[in-house]
Amino acid sequence: MLFVSCGEYQKVLKSTDPDYKYEQALRYFNDKQYVKAQTLLDDITPYYKGTERSEDVLAYLARCYMGQKDYASAADYYSAYIRNYPKGKYIIEARFQLGHCYYLDAPDARLDQDITKKAIQAFTEFVEFYPESPYAEQAYQEMGEMYDKLAEKEYYNAKLYYNLGSYLGNNYLSCEIVAKNALRTYPSNKYQEEFNWLILQAKYQQTLMSYEAKKLERARDTQDEYYNFITEYPNSKHRTAADKILRDVKKITKE
Repeated sequence: MLFVSCGEYQKVLKSTDPDYKYEQALRYFNDKQYVKAQTLLDDITPYYKGTERSEDVLAYLARCYMGQKDYASAADYYSAYIRNYPKGKYIIEARFQLGHCYYLDAPDARLDQDITKKAIQAFTEFVEFYPESPYAEQAYQEMGEMYDKLAEKEYYNAKLYYNLGSYLGNNYLSCEIVAKNALRTYPSNKYQEEFNWLILQAKYQQTLMSYEAKKLERARDTQDEYYNFITEYPNSKHRTAADKILRDVKKITKE
């Protein structure tokens, strides 16, 4: 490990030799002193502009921000690298890490998911460009997690509509629509069972609140949904509640 006093670091910082600063920046980077390395690299960036070393400085700046867990800044630098050096020597790393930065920075599913979508876009481009890369498997895995996060967002939206019930309208129908759209948009998401359970519950509630003229039709629709649900998820944790729904609607259908 490299041990350098504050006084020695200040001497490096005050040096007018950019090559020396670059060399020391890499030493700090390798010693995981990312802030010091970043400061030195920022200082020499203008000097190397337009030179071969500019590419290295940009790549190491991105790595420094990754080391500091400042994923938003790292993504900005990796994006800049991709724009400026589309065939550069760090391009595979940059394209993967761009998606990885967004992945690490993606917020809770209840919040805005723009960053999650950026991660998916970056990973999609990465696997298209480099399907045989050693990073490809991780890219697919993290991209799958990002799709699950978008599905989770839709689950919370559908659940919200369900909880609103008949307040200011038929929110059960809205719940059903959101859940069905999510299943179409994210067919392999890990919330499939919960979406289908919400759909069954929403249909049941709409049956209960129906006018007599519509009640039989909706009861039969709910009954069909029940059989679809238990066929797909025979051991569901919701089985007991689902069976109760069937018993209730059978009182209406007389079947």
